[in-house]
Amino acid sequence: MAVFLFPRTMKYARLSKEQLEEMHEEFAQFLAAQEITKDDWDKIKAENTDQVDLQLDAFSHLVWDNVLDKVKFLELISPNHMYLFKIDAALHLIGVKINQPLIDITTPEGYAWLKENLMNDAVELFQSKKEISDNLKADLFKLIQQGASITSGVLYGYFEDLISPKS
Repeated sequence: MAVFLFPRTMKYARLSKEQLEEMHEEFAQFLAAQEITKDDWDKIKAENTDQVDLQLDAFSHLVWDNVLDKVKFLELISPNHMYLFKIDAALHLIGVKINQPLIDITTPEGYAWLKENLMNDAVELFQSKKEISDNLKADLFKLIQQGASITSGVLYGYFEDLISPKS
C-alpha cells in the first residue's frame, strides 16, 4: 500500500462531508492511484485517523487546485454590492454599489429594481484591474470562502458591455 504524503498546512479547506460524498467515485480513484484498496482504506479509517486526515486533505487540495485552474468568472453579491470578477491575464473587477438602503439586490424585487435603475444616481458602477499574483488560486479560494460563486460570466459580460461598449 502506497501512502500519499502531503504537507500539513493546507492552501484550501477540506471538502465538506457532502462534497466528499458527491465525489466518492473520484476519491476511490484517488486511493486506487496510490494502490490503496477498499480493505486498506477501511483498515486506515479504523486504525489511523491521522492518515485519514492526510488523505482527505490531499484529495481536497487536488480537487480545489483543479477547480481553481478552470475558474474564469466569479460573482460575489450582497444586499447592496455586486462584485463581478473576470480572470484572464489579469484579475478584472466590475463593481456595483447600491446607495439605497431599502434595496436588496439579492432578492428578485431588488434585482428587478437594479435592472430598471442602472442609470439612477443611487447606483454606482466601477471597474478595477489587478495583475495576477503568484497566489491567484489562494485569492480565488478566499473569494469563494467569502461567498463568491463560480459562473459562466454572463453577468460580467452584460456589465462590461454597459460600462465600456464596443465601438
